[in-house]
Amino acid sequence: MVTRAATNPEGVTGEFKGDIEVSDKLPSKGDLERIADLPVLDASGEAHTFKSLHSRTGEARRVLVIFIRHFFCGEYLRALSSVFTPQILLELESPTEIVVIGHGQPDVIPFYVKETACPFPIYADPTKKIHNLLGMTRTLNMGNKAPEYMQDSVMVNAVKSIFQELRSGRNLLKGGDLYQVGGEFLFENGKVVWCHRMKNTRDHTEVPELRAVLGLDGDRPPMRKRWGTGLGRALSNRRQSWSRSRSGTRRKSPPRSVMSKVPEETRRDETKGAIDESSNGIPAVQASA
Repeated sequence: MVTRAATNPEGVTGEFKGDIEVSDKLPSKGDLERIADLPVLDASGEAHTFKSLHSRTGEARRVLVIFIRHFFCGEYLRALSSVFTPQILLELESPTEIVVIGHGQPDVIPFYVKETACPFPIYADPTKKIHNLLGMTRTLNMGNKAPEYMQDSVMVNAVKSIFQELRSGRNLLKGGDLYQVGGEFLFENGKVVWCHRMKNTRDHTEVPELRAVLGLDGDRPPMRKRWGTGLGRALSNRRQSWSRSRSGTRRKSPPRSVMSKVPEETRRDETKGAIDESSNGIPAVQASA
């Protein structure tokens, strides 16, 4: 049986007080048998057995099952979706699939897919029985360190989550249990060969570690830009535009062949005008250099 952290009567451990104690011990054969025929629901509400997501009779399969938090917490899936694609995973030496399971209501799934741009199939386990039997627990503890995949501050992420909930309209209360945390389980031929259970609400496996687990190259994946960089980018573009505008106003000397045809008196007037327009009597071309 999977070891789980002790919980208080409300079933919640260590709120905001540091990591909870939870084991990354692999589920036993008995654990997997208990969850094999439990249902998960797709976006249309149709039920599938959990076993069908990672195993097919007579077919070797390698499937990473990611248990997320509620359906309004999408930062981790956004990070994964920016690095992994189904095509990249299928080209591995051991072709791999990713399946995502949340614990909200299935009718929120289409909204969640749109918000996260997730290219992987997503299912719902509203009863949380699979979460519980695989040893995932409940907490609101955020941990002491922000993960690398979370590119924004706690405040920004909270605001983003609230906006997601508001945009969901009638699904506002269907995202799932805010306390329930998840984890990642790698199945090969029906057995779990690696797993990680979240110790706080931000404790999903980091992307570089997940790449190593799946056998991808060791190159550091590109990280997404933070929210809030739009202002800096706009200012930078404004400065570049202003610089180009200034450079475009520089006086260009006409070719010598043209200057030779201009009366000497006119050339003196042109030179005097350029000096008058410059600052401190320095010709305009030198002042802007």
